[in-house]
Amino acid sequence: MRMSVISRLVLPAFFVLNTGTALASDESLDAVISNHWDWVLEQYPEYRREYGDMSGNQSWTDLSAEVLERRNEDTKAFIDDLDRIDPASLSETAQLNQRMLKTSLQEEVESYESGLHLIALNMRSGPQHRYTMVERLPMATETDYVDWLARLGNLPVQLAQYQALLQAGVDRERTQARIIIERVPNQLGALIVDNPEDSPFWGVFETMPASISAETAADLKSSARVIITEQLTPAYVEFKRFIEEEYLPKTRARPGIGTLPGGKAVYAMLARHFTTTDMTPEEIHNIGLSEVARIRGEMEAVIEEVGFDGDINAFNDFLRTDPQFYYETAEELLEGYQAVSKRLDPELVKLFGKLPRMPYGVRPIAPELAPDTTTAFYMRPALDGSRPGWYYVNLYKPEVRPKYEMEVLSVHESVPGHHLQIALAQEIEGLPEFRRNSSVTAFIEGWGLYSERLGYDMGLYKDPYSRYGQLIYDMWRAVRLVVDTGIHYFGWSRQEAIDYFKDNAAKTEADIINEIDRYIGWPGQALAYKIGQLKMLELRARAEDELGDRFDIRAFHDELLGAGAIPLDALETRMNQWITAEKAKL
Repeated sequence: MRMSVISRLVLPAFFVLNTGTALASDESLDAVISNHWDWVLEQYPEYRREYGDMSGNQSWTDLSAEVLERRNEDTKAFIDDLDRIDPASLSETAQLNQRMLKTSLQEEVESYESGLHLIALNMRSGPQHRYTMVERLPMATETDYVDWLARLGNLPVQLAQYQALLQAGVDRERTQARIIIERVPNQLGALIVDNPEDSPFWGVFETMPASISAETAADLKSSARVIITEQLTPAYVEFKRFIEEEYLPKTRARPGIGTLPGGKAVYAMLARHFTTTDMTPEEIHNIGLSEVARIRGEMEAVIEEVGFDGDINAFNDFLRTDPQFYYETAEELLEGYQAVSKRLDPELVKLFGKLPRMPYGVRPIAPELAPDTTTAFYMRPALDGSRPGWYYVNLYKPEVRPKYEMEVLSVHESVPGHHLQIALAQEIEGLPEFRRNSSVTAFIEGWGLYSERLGYDMGLYKDPYSRYGQLIYDMWRAVRLVVDTGIHYFGWSRQEAIDYFKDNAAKTEADIINEIDRYIGWPGQALAYKIGQLKMLELRARAEDELGDRFDIRAFHDELLGAGAIPLDALETRMNQWITAEKAKL
């Protein structure tokens, strides 16, 4: 690491930099990892809040071109530091730490040098959603509100940085798909208000805690009105003008990133990153086709069971349109999700020996965000324990949110899916912070999809329509392998992807369109789910086969989750070692 990056750090005497000498011992690696994590917290002030450090609460991450270039050079220096440590000198755990950090840093460099940072937003991520940041903050004291006001006052600077990035993307032929950017002006329009109290940034000032005096609250609200009116609104007006008049006309007309210069190689890199495998886009596409065919057979069996007179497309249309499968109001839909979630927790002891201490709750997705996002998502707990996990559900248009999906969706997003896995990982002692925060998508989303099958072990899916709902979700992720590679590697049109999805999955058309646009705007991420799930199912089948009657599902799951989110090949090594150790006990 370059000492100019964080001059306050003092390195231990055994740590040698900028020489050809190989460093030895776990302690040497720990020093590099610790220095890198301190650098991360310095570079990304939003992260500090997760550790109870409020020093970054007035700031946004600097996205200026100069800082991004310096960040890239610093990342290369950390890779050099890791390369000076001989893996043979490390313990098995430290070897995995070294490998995971190095791979992550190498991918950051490859992404930057490929120009992916210039494709700086999509309809689900970008400065048009900055108001949602407050949901991660405590907002319990006067200082919290003062900090939030300061952060709002600094937001116009970040908007200008986004504009510069997008313009540089035009110059380098690294632009977002036009169909994605066409959604953004309406999102920005919701932030441009005549009355500051109509702004999404205002809401938190309506629910100020009683511990803040009336006089102080009035002053804070007055400041908020001024900042929204004089700083935020004009900045968003200018950013919206830039998007509509300058960026949108120059975005890529075709949806796939593979249509950009060098885009197919970029997509192949993203496929490796999100799946933690060396599979090619062609191989992934073929796996998807095979899974679609398999799951379709299971779906047809359910259709026959319920006695429906028609083919799978007719049955899917029936599910999309029959009122019996939908709630009439958003309130009823939210209560339905909450009721399902309450049924899950008591069943976990059948499948896990260790459960997380941190709770989770169910919340609606913000109405400003809901029309352009998918059915649900999960927000992990704060690492300092000050915020629980949150399972966010989409209540927009309840008439397109089917009841038969609610069990399988809740299992994925809450428990035993994301909340259980992520909260457990945060509680593992001895892991470096980058491992506790690991975002290995193939593991995290693979586990979420694997967990959907666990619904059968938990007594869910007793109704044939709920069983069909589970198959819909499995099919959904299989379809992703086909359409994501189809769009970004094989040159499919958006409509071809929508049609393939509709032909094979019973999700509503509104969901399908949002899903396809999500894949367009976030290339490769959708590949992780099914690839991760298939590996976990393979490992479970191997353990059941080799251990026979001695197979303990609780012990298997505890071991699978016991190292946090790790690459799939590392997971396979870990579970093979566990199987060998269990067999030795026979």
